[in-house]
Amino acid sequence: MTYPDSTSIVVDSVTKEFTLRYHRTLKQMSVALVKGRDLSDSFLALQDVSFTVDQGESIGLMGLNGSGKSTLLKLVQGVMRPDSGRVLTRGRIAGLIATGAGFHPQLTGRDNIYLNAAVLGMTEQETRRKFDEIVEFAEVGRFLETPVGNYSSGMFARLGFAVAIHVDSDIFLADEALAVGDRPFRKKCIERMQEVRESGRTLFYVSHSAGSVRKMCDRVIVLEKGKVGFDGEVNAGIRYLKYDEGPEDEPDSQDEVDDEIGNDI
Repeated sequence: MTYPDSTSIVVDSVTKEFTLRYHRTLKQMSVALVKGRDLSDSFLALQDVSFTVDQGESIGLMGLNGSGKSTLLKLVQGVMRPDSGRVLTRGRIAGLIATGAGFHPQLTGRDNIYLNAAVLGMTEQETRRKFDEIVEFAEVGRFLETPVGNYSSGMFARLGFAVAIHVDSDIFLADEALAVGDRPFRKKCIERMQEVRESGRTLFYVSHSAGSVRKMCDRVIVLEKGKVGFDGEVNAGIRYLKYDEGPEDEPDSQDEVDDEIGNDI
């Protein structure tokens, strides 16, 4: 099947399965076998998920923890492959979907800016031209020349987001939970993603915040236990989830941010 040039993302009948292993050591496995216990189990993180996104659309991806949002984001970015179905994207993809993704812990913040930018498709010349802007946005200060293995998770995320947001991409993927730091920094991240939206790029935004989704998105997709439960207008999607509106420049509560950071599915 062919798609028009205006199509940015295609997710076609995608299923992704993971295996849960209950025992780590040989001794634990041996004891479990003797007692007749299962060594592992499998579960479907995504089940027959399908939708298309047009260039320039701003999609709010919502759902409870464990619904499959992070897995879907990784499939769209290309760091995972579906077990069945297909994911097609058009153009360069940038974004931050995992704290510290693409960083080498023994290299300094400076070196990791160049490394991470290269992973995201930027040339060395592009990175050099935008380097000062990236550093200013990240707010890592004197820690720029320190190995990132010594960074806090918040500093990791700030540096990663700063690089990703400066990539000239066609699609930007953003997990709200990774726009971490104090309130002014989170607000700055939201404002920059607004600029991404207004520039005509496709925005794929994972969020628990009804307020920020209303502000930034023109369509909501809700995942429920790995399936698409809703796909449509923003306010209708929020009502479907029964989410109350919180502050418009940040998640509804820090607890929701903490929960989402600990959730990799």
